[in-house]
Amino acid sequence: MPMDNVIMMGHGSGGRMTSELIRNIFTRHFSNPVLDVLGDAAIFKSPGPHLAFTTDSYVIDPIFFPGGDIGKLAVCGTVNDLAVSASKPLLLSASFILEEGFPVLQLEQIVRSMAETASLVKASIVTGDTKVVKRGQCDKIYITTSGIGLATEKSADIAAGKNIKSGDKIMVSGYLGDHEICILAAREKLQFEVPLLSDVALLSPMILAMLESGAAIKFMRDITRGGLATICAEITEKKAYGIKIEEQCLPVREQVAGLCELYGFDPLYLANEGKMLAVVDREYADQVLEIMRKTDTGAHAAIIGEITDSHPGKVVMQSITGGNRIVDRLAGIQLPRIC
Repeated sequence: MPMDNVIMMGHGSGGRMTSELIRNIFTRHFSNPVLDVLGDAAIFKSPGPHLAFTTDSYVIDPIFFPGGDIGKLAVCGTVNDLAVSASKPLLLSASFILEEGFPVLQLEQIVRSMAETASLVKASIVTGDTKVVKRGQCDKIYITTSGIGLATEKSADIAAGKNIKSGDKIMVSGYLGDHEICILAAREKLQFEVPLLSDVALLSPMILAMLESGAAIKFMRDITRGGLATICAEITEKKAYGIKIEEQCLPVREQVAGLCELYGFDPLYLANEGKMLAVVDREYADQVLEIMRKTDTGAHAAIIGEITDSHPGKVVMQSITGGNRIVDRLAGIQLPRIC
């Protein structure tokens, strides 16, 4: 990427442009063994419990949406990054950039939402910061949250996916695209016969049950910007294995599929805020699926494909009609400011 280029909205999509920005700028200058794993959380190994650390910023528009708000989103997003890194969330920080004129009652509503969400997983918000900028210098409120959790030696390499092998099953915890389509509908003031809510939710209770089962879980990632397709492409990049996905197995709500067809979106690239992808040893796949389906966040979990040797480094989706399609990272941006 030429250094005289400028930042574009696509650099925040979570897809190919985001990967190029991270590789060409951030990891080129910040490179170290912990960062270079590029997991959802950094894992610091020690003789006892390992420390997991993550950080994220939230700039969503609108800040209140069906099923949640920017505060709930911020806590869920950070807790989920720790959870899919197989760590138990303990401590959070919260920093706020507030626009002059922002209503104090709305701020209190957001902060209350953050406190209530964090309490559900017994995580404490222990530090933070507040800045106020002039009217027009930010859009209402931006939030940055960081989190610290503890991981065990047994699960420390899940974020890196070091043990993935051919035959492992790919599964998702539920319907794809609910969050992004909910945000689109809120912006466009679209109405559905059956209301569509954001899927923003805490994944840690479900993931804890998965880990405590003793099942061989090889990899986990929450499906946010860039969607399912981008995660699969990252898993297989420069690997001796590929991924095969069955389109007929993908869980997508009728409202989401309909709006995707109308706007030209692809459900494979839609963002979620309460869904995850897991790679599980085939011998444990049915057991893990049953565990997921017994939880609120995994009630509609599905096995959607598997790791394969037949096309190394590539993700291939078998369509409902029987053809095959190469699936790659999100090339541009579908909808900005979704988280």
